[in-house]
Amino acid sequence: MPSILITGCSSGFGLETARLFLARGWHVVATMRSPRADLFAPSDRLRVVALDVTDPASIAAAIAAAGPIDVVVNNAGLGQLNALEGVSLGAIREIFETNTFGTMAVTRAVLPQFRARGAGVVVNVTSTVTLKPLPLLSVYTASKAAVNAFTESLALELEPFGIRARLVLPGRAPATRFSDNARARTVDAIPEAYGPLAQQVFSAWQQDEGPVTAAEDVAEAVFRAATDPSCPMQLPAGADAVIWAAEAAA
Repeated sequence: MPSILITGCSSGFGLETARLFLARGWHVVATMRSPRADLFAPSDRLRVVALDVTDPASIAAAIAAAGPIDVVVNNAGLGQLNALEGVSLGAIREIFETNTFGTMAVTRAVLPQFRARGAGVVVNVTSTVTLKPLPLLSVYTASKAAVNAFTESLALELEPFGIRARLVLPGRAPATRFSDNARARTVDAIPEAYGPLAQQVFSAWQQDEGPVTAAEDVAEAVFRAATDPSCPMQLPAGADAVIWAAEAAA
């Protein structure tokens, strides 16, 4: 059976994606900063491996421990909810180190084995906010939009080697820990001048009873990206994501 390495598996999209691939018979290397095998049912097709995508040594060790893999899913990410003026340059760099440079670094680390084999799939998880810009998300959106551009160009580089690269774009996922962490990281630091805008944004989100994205939606989209060579470059994941993607294409 094929093997897949997934980053950011401690919760949310990554955890659900790892569980889905296990359920469908794959060998899964589930990575996270602090490994927790108790998140999964016991399986001889599962390995839980430590990986910090911002640490080159950690990346090298994880790839070595994983052995041959057929698919890599770059899912690890940090949220950022604030006006640009409320985000320090250090915090901006932290977001890009994880969301953008971490994705590039992990991808770069697996490409030699993909090229040697003449096959492989890179799946990068970004966000539909790259299609529908929202206030207070400028830094986060920029970090994910960079991955979109990176992936689309990378796909052209890798095509001659039989390697595919695809994007999965989740919508709004209020039920995941990612959303909670994004709010907790920044909400208290929003500059006073942006207070009215922030209240307007938060109120709209609280009253929004429209469709949202579940972790299962993202897992299914990742599975399609990994297994269907005919799938499009960008796969919206979640009912709201599908709507946003259609509006952006109109």
